[in-house]
Amino acid sequence: MNDIIKSVNGLPLVIKLLLCIPCVEIIYGVCRIINGVSKNDVLWIILGVLTIIPGAFFMWIIDLGWVLTKGHAFLLGETYLG
Repeated sequence: MNDIIKSVNGLPLVIKLLLCIPCVEIIYGVCRIINGVSKNDVLWIILGVLTIIPGAFFMWIIDLGWVLTKGHAFLLGETYLG
């Protein structure tokens, strides 16, 4: 499962920015849940679910900022906010 996260994080910047489009941004949400399952961390899973269901309307803005500043989407780094 970590291969999926590494593949998404290894995409070119243009593709990562395209994944921040509001309807396509669900892919990042699924990756957050996969990241939580692979780390066996309930908090990661809960945050992943919360970014898909209620957070789908504003998470694209946060993800866009994180991709531009840190190079990966929100909660897809090594630490919670890293």
